[in-house]
Amino acid sequence: MKTIRLTAAQAMVRYLANQMNEDGVPYIAGMWAIFGHGNVAGLGEALYGIREELPTYRGQNEQSMAHAAIAYAKQLGRRRAMAVTSSIGPGALNMVTAAALAHVNRLPVLFVPGDVFANRGPDPVLQQIEDFGDGTMSANDCFRPVSRYFDRIMRPEQLLTALPRAMRTLTDPADCGPVTLAFCQDVQAEAYDYPESFFASKTWRFRRPEPDVVEFEAAVAALKAAKNPVIVAGGGVHFSGATDTLKAFVEKHQIPVVETQAGKSALAWDHGLNFGPVGVTGAESANVVSETADLVIGVGTRFQDFTTGSWALFKNPDRKILALNVQAYDSAKHDAIPLVADAKIGLEKLSAALGDHTYAAPDAGLKASWFAKADAVTAAPKDSNSLPTDMQVIGAVQRASRDNTVVMCAAGTMPGELHQLWKAKLPLSYHMEYGFSCMGYEIAGGLGIKMAEPDRDVIVMVGDGSYMMMNSELATAVGMGVKITLVITDNRGYGCINRLQMGTGGAQFNNLYAHSNVSPIAIDFAAHAASMGARAHKVSSIAELETALDAARAATETTVIVIDTDPYPTTGAGGYWWDVAVPEVSARAEVNQARAAYAAALKERT
Repeated sequence: MKTIRLTAAQAMVRYLANQMNEDGVPYIAGMWAIFGHGNVAGLGEALYGIREELPTYRGQNEQSMAHAAIAYAKQLGRRRAMAVTSSIGPGALNMVTAAALAHVNRLPVLFVPGDVFANRGPDPVLQQIEDFGDGTMSANDCFRPVSRYFDRIMRPEQLLTALPRAMRTLTDPADCGPVTLAFCQDVQAEAYDYPESFFASKTWRFRRPEPDVVEFEAAVAALKAAKNPVIVAGGGVHFSGATDTLKAFVEKHQIPVVETQAGKSALAWDHGLNFGPVGVTGAESANVVSETADLVIGVGTRFQDFTTGSWALFKNPDRKILALNVQAYDSAKHDAIPLVADAKIGLEKLSAALGDHTYAAPDAGLKASWFAKADAVTAAPKDSNSLPTDMQVIGAVQRASRDNTVVMCAAGTMPGELHQLWKAKLPLSYHMEYGFSCMGYEIAGGLGIKMAEPDRDVIVMVGDGSYMMMNSELATAVGMGVKITLVITDNRGYGCINRLQMGTGGAQFNNLYAHSNVSPIAIDFAAHAASMGARAHKVSSIAELETALDAARAATETTVIVIDTDPYPTTGAGGYWWDVAVPEVSARAEVNQARAAYAAALKERT
């Protein structure tokens, strides 16, 4: 057997560079890195030696550079991924939040944090935590609950099993999610005689599991017995590449579609059978159809509580749930009829089994009525003397967008309003991280999206709260020459959670600056963005915003546009109940009233 002598770090990066996807391109598109004493001598040197084959990207914060990597994979439908490395200690722990985000959203990313010395010679090494009762514990054990696969590399030859396991997890449609390979820093530098065959180019297929015969027969029987089914399209439709299949299926059988946050854009907004967003942040059209459905067909959805109205939405007393999902865990939720299979294969086989069977499509007037309401709240304001609403900002961005535009966000006011109001035309033109709803994902995520699809027009919608939490990858985008457009809506605090606080009877407290122990402050976000090299300016009206968006599209560099907004208005129409527990005891009448309404709503839950 021919061998090649390499350090463990050199072996890792060489192996990763030779793993291909079905399109014949490297599955790991690059590694984001912030070097420290736990990875600079080992992985840093190894990455330098392979920098032409496996690019290294430098971020400003470990969490945000991981967000960029995750957004990259999401935008490409999990067909490619990136790796992220940090030193031991705080650098590693900064990435745990990003690992949780990837875990919740079932997105592939490889974390390679530096770890303690396997030989324990210098214990405690700088930044090493010490567990008084467990000598095997390190800070990286925090990754365990938020990793689909976790391993600690304590000998160079362990890579021979750990790396294939990592790739298996990253490319598995059911188990896909974050992988953590905690890499002991002394081991990174140790040499070993690796088999040359270990580094041969390997292609990883994205398998498409076919349904079990018995499950499939039960699913077909449920479909044939149904009178008014509805399809809940989730993110799995995108990851399966099943958008065209979904379109053909619903057109053939005349089944209405409603969309989750992750599933939005699976079907064009103006398709006659797309009844819009569903659930807590949904449209009246989608929610009415879902309330009356006797068969709820989940396709690639994990039935998160925003989708189901905390399981109060599906009100038909005779309703059943059919869950087509590649992950058995999701397919068994809420006593569903399980159909464990790839979304594309599952829909194709169900369609063939149904033959010419069709259903009576819902009243198209439901959809027309909803979009009339949506158009009204997103229209440019007639009164220019008041602060614009977030909905009016969305309207301006919508009018300035093109079919190739990707609008993205993650937390705060915008996810709910965009889910309700945004008109997504093409698949993957709507990029929302609403599984973990992680403030700070937005700017780094926009960078990752643009790296994944350079020809797309990427517009990042971010509130002042999220911007303040994590904005440093704006400098990275500028430095890399990766053009994105940021629209910062400044409502002077956490406007979304302030409304939720008020809606549950609470007093306005500690969310908007005006109601906190921080004096109201006027942050010059345009000046801040400009200091990082972006084209930046503040606009004072929706008309000025539209002009600025047109200029941003024509520009060659990253643009930041700031606009003040009113923190209180919301769409009003649409939406659904969400289970947010209200205190049983309070000295405030408003809380007691909210509690009574909450108790009544609980009784209505199905």
